[in-house]
Amino acid sequence: MAEELAAVRCDLEDFAAEVFESFGRADQRRWGSVYLRGLLMDGGRKSVEPMAARLGDDGNRQALAHFVTSSPWDPAHVRARLAWRMQP
Repeated sequence: MAEELAAVRCDLEDFAAEVFESFGRADQRRWGSVYLRGLLMDGGRKSVEPMAARLGDDGNRQALAHFVTSSPWDPAHVRARLAWRMQP
């Protein structure tokens, strides 16, 4: 799976940039992209610590945990962007 993810990384980064464009801070957009990549990788998806370990250099457990649990962003913007992307 890691090889497949590496092959589409540019497309995934473009997608993440579009979906998370409403985030006010660059670090939120960055960690949103990293978290999305972590969700797509093999392994346990609900625990930040194993996800961070799988992400290698991007796997800052503390930053990922902060993004998931206490980063102040409105999920409505992300859902709206995803809904817009899913339209035919």
